[in-house]
Amino acid sequence: MSSAFDVLPLAVAIVLFAVCTQASVHRYATQKFVPKGNAFVFHGGSEGIYSSPPELNVSSPGDSFIRRFEKIIFRRPLEFSNFSSGLVQAILFEVRDMETIGGSAYGGQRAICCTADLAKQGFCKEGGIIHRPSEHNPGWPKVFGVRFDIDELETTLDTKSVQITKTGMYNLYFIHCDPRLKEVLINGKTVWKNPSGYLPGRMAPLKDFYGFMSLAYVLLGVFWFSQYTRFWREVLTLHNCVTLVITLGMLEMALWYFDYSEFNESGMRPIGITLWAVTFGVVKRTVARMIILIVSMGYGIVRPTLGGLTSKVIFLGGTFFIASEVLEVIEHVGAISDLSGNARLFFILPVAILDAFFILWIFTSLSSTLNKLQARRLSAKLDIYKKFANALAVTVILSVGWICYELYFKSSDAYNDKWRNAWIVPAFWQLISLFLLCIICALWAPSQNSTRYAYSSEDSVEEFEKSETLTLIRPYLKDVGSPEISSSSPPPSSSLGLGGQEKTA
Repeated sequence: MSSAFDVLPLAVAIVLFAVCTQASVHRYATQKFVPKGNAFVFHGGSEGIYSSPPELNVSSPGDSFIRRFEKIIFRRPLEFSNFSSGLVQAILFEVRDMETIGGSAYGGQRAICCTADLAKQGFCKEGGIIHRPSEHNPGWPKVFGVRFDIDELETTLDTKSVQITKTGMYNLYFIHCDPRLKEVLINGKTVWKNPSGYLPGRMAPLKDFYGFMSLAYVLLGVFWFSQYTRFWREVLTLHNCVTLVITLGMLEMALWYFDYSEFNESGMRPIGITLWAVTFGVVKRTVARMIILIVSMGYGIVRPTLGGLTSKVIFLGGTFFIASEVLEVIEHVGAISDLSGNARLFFILPVAILDAFFILWIFTSLSSTLNKLQARRLSAKLDIYKKFANALAVTVILSVGWICYELYFKSSDAYNDKWRNAWIVPAFWQLISLFLLCIICALWAPSQNSTRYAYSSEDSVEEFEKSETLTLIRPYLKDVGSPEISSSSPPPSSSLGLGGQEKTA
């Protein structure tokens, strides 16, 4: 019998509706059902829910462990109201019980709605949803239903609260099997609540994480600003840029914490705070990448300006900001679950390409700067740049490794049953960003010796004179056909003139 009930077309629906829920209060505003197999389906939401203590009941004060439905209204057009319909049902189940929904007769096509053949076998009632009791969670799945009476345009599903006594990823679908109701619309809302508040289970740990990150940025800021004020006479342009990144980081972490706190209290995401948090985060990442790039080019260390590269750096930074802002707004403010995989790829791909370009340009520039420092024998600057290069290399290796893990995590979690660990994925990128920022702060913290790392015209003049001398002596000796002269012999007095030109008699 178990072979007759397998994963049904409903599984495809869950994949299409990814679980990036934007609110624990799920609102349905005049939305239509979608044909799936022999049924019409509307996805009501998916969330990770932590269990409430079994001794609590649905009338517990505060209702903090309960998930409930509130006035779900189904409406059909007047021209389709001259008959008494079949059931419009809501089915609530844990993702592990997916296989208990739907089935097929004699190994035939899978179906969500009970067919005549399955009804003859006694598995279900014809026209209803096929489901079996859960082996993991007694009393589940939960199924509720209403029907339209003749000439009735609206019908309401207003159930009691449902207590969650087993931690898991829960899915809600509204389904009907009557083809005559294909034009029916749904209005209303459902409220999903965890023991700690309205935050979805996979997002709940991020509230504490951003609280911790806010504290970490404050501690880093205290260290940096104390050094900044103590040695303000020795401050370089680089120090001002790092100060800006730390300030943006503090604001971003604080805004994310308030965003999740408000979400947890109200069940609705505060769009204004989310937009500001997203924007500050994107500005911070853009500025940080541009700073790393210009430092890798040696700006302020081995060269006084970027010359013609300035406009290119600004263009790359501006393009990265726009692409990242669009992606972040869609992921955190819009409903990414409404986008197909190809649509998400359309927004992710430009950011990934620009990031790769940043990395390539940074390491190319860094290699050139290290060669220049080594040629000039500027040991203090060379030492600090080598440490910077090692930190960047470690960061890139960790990032590539994490990307591989993230791809594995998402590919092996088609039904989101690893939702309790999903928060680790975005948390890592915040930690790696803070790690690199701390390295930069440690290497270039303001001090009484800060100016020794700054650009000095003497360095370039010294290198210029050395290179020009080497290139001008040898051609002269070759041209006049002089015999080989020992290194201890001085060059002829007429070999060098003003501006490195040969003098003529």
